Amino acid sequence: MKNCKRIAFLIVIAIVAAAFQKEKKKILIIGDSISIGYTPFVKKDLNDLAEVLHNPGNAQHTGTGLKNIEKWIGDGKWDIVQINWGLWDLCYRHPDSKVQGQRDKLRGKITFSPEEYEKNLDAIVKLIRKKTKAKLIFVSTTYVPEKEAGRFVEDAIKYNAIARRVMEANGVIINDIYEASKEIHLKYGKGNDDVHYAPKGYEELGKHMASFLKNEINR
Repeated sequence: MKNCKRIAFLIVIAIVAAAFQKEKKKILIIGDSISIGYTPFVKKDLNDLAEVLHNPGNAQHTGTGLKNIEKWIGDGKWDIVQINWGLWDLCYRHPDSKVQGQRDKLRGKITFSPEEYEKNLDAIVKLIRKKTKAKLIFVSTTYVPEKEAGRFVEDAIKYNAIARRVMEANGVIINDIYEASKEIHLKYGKGNDDVHYAPKGYEELGKHMASFLKNEINR
């Protein structure tokens, strides 16, 4: 009898504790391969606070975003949607290039001009706002190293300025990680000809993302 009462008491305690436990936030990360690299570390850091998901595959450039954003948002009850486009948009490609992705900043054509990038970003934000009331965060484009085959260093800065203008006009929160990404890349990048990072680099980027998201969750 005593054991039955004890078990019943423990069950009640468990039910009460579950009732008072905060429901995890739902966060959707949409972005390119850089975001794919750091998302697992964000998931780990926010495990107690949020369920973190990434859009299927690589979000590539703003053209891909325009085609897929409504599908990616879906009917999910998101608390936060974090977006990023830039590295693919500012990339030059040439059909005869033998470099991975046909990158070629000397002979190639840019994927989306600054004007097109601005127009596309604005349209994407408006589409997101129609689909969800989630808090919207834009993450700036990360550092482009000097010898990258299809990208110019200064274009990342230029496109970030354009993105800032669009996001401020639409009341979107901005997580500007450019300077941090530069420092991380110099230590843990894959090289002076590659925008990507070694695992430790993605871990460090993930820490920045998780810290920013925690602050937004707690606001």
